[in-house]
Parts: sequence; C-alpha cells; structure tokens
Amino acid sequence: MRYGVAADHGGFALKGAAIERLQSLGHEVADLGGEGIPGDDYPDFARAVGDAIRAGIVDRAVLICGTGVGASVAATKIPGVRAAVCHDTYSARQGVEDDNMNVLCLGARVVGPELALELVTVFQSASFSQAERHKRRLAKVAEIERTYSRTSEVTHG
Repeated sequence: MRYGVAADHGGFALKGAAIERLQSLGHEVADLGGEGIPGDDYPDFARAVGDAIRAGIVDRAVLICGTGVGASVAATKIPGVRAAVCHDTYSARQGVEDDNMNVLCLGARVVGPELALELVTVFQSASFSQAERHKRRLAKVAEIERTYSRTSEVTHG
C-alpha cells in the first residue's frame, strides 16, 4: 500500500519515525511535507495529504500536528478524506474497519513516540470490513459530503 506522511512543526519529531515504521512494514511512503519550521500551519499539510489521496498518489496517510485535532479538522474538509485523531489502538483499528478511515491523525504532544508507532502499525494493518451496515453508513457520510460541498457559504465561528 502507498502511504503519505506529513507533519507541521508540532508533529515533526514523529514524522521520520512514522515514515521508517511504514517502510519497515513493506509500504511505499511519500514524504508530503513538514520541515519542523516554527510557525508553519497544519492546514497546509492536511491539504497536501488530501490532494495526494484524491490524486491517487497515496492510498492512506498519517498526518501529525501537536494534538492531532487541528490536522483532523482540516483534513476532513477535503472530499474523499476520512480522517480522525486517534490516541488509542482500538480507535485506530476500528476507524479503518468500520469507517474506512484513510488518514490517521496523531498528536505528537499527546502521545509518546512508542504509542505513536503502535498506532501507525495498527492503522496500517487494519482493513475495511465491507459489512453492509458500514457501507450504508459511509454512503450516508458521502451524501453529507456531497450536499455540503455544493454550498458556498462558509461560517467562521
């Protein structure tokens, strides 16, 4: 499988280890950005990940910021991206199995490096279940995405 990994300055410390872990598990990995420069912005890396998924360059991605929350919020705005912040292995596995999550968001200031690598390992080993109830739910999510992506109104808080 092809993976992308990106991180803002808050997640940069984990980026290299995530890339190495995925490569050691036999995956092709694209570094989608982040040089650890203070003041860089997580939405830029979420966009890089989303663009790579939408273009078919990668199948899944790991996106890292300080908490994982901002990265997740930004990534989920991109049609076709199913991102979630996960700080436990159960969510990292179930997110793929039940929700076909294709972007794992991590908070480098929330989880330590060993847990982060365990989360990456669980994420990459999980597969979508193909259960009818999960397909039905994802079809409803896709409909929500289509409905709201057609609207041009944006609210800011």
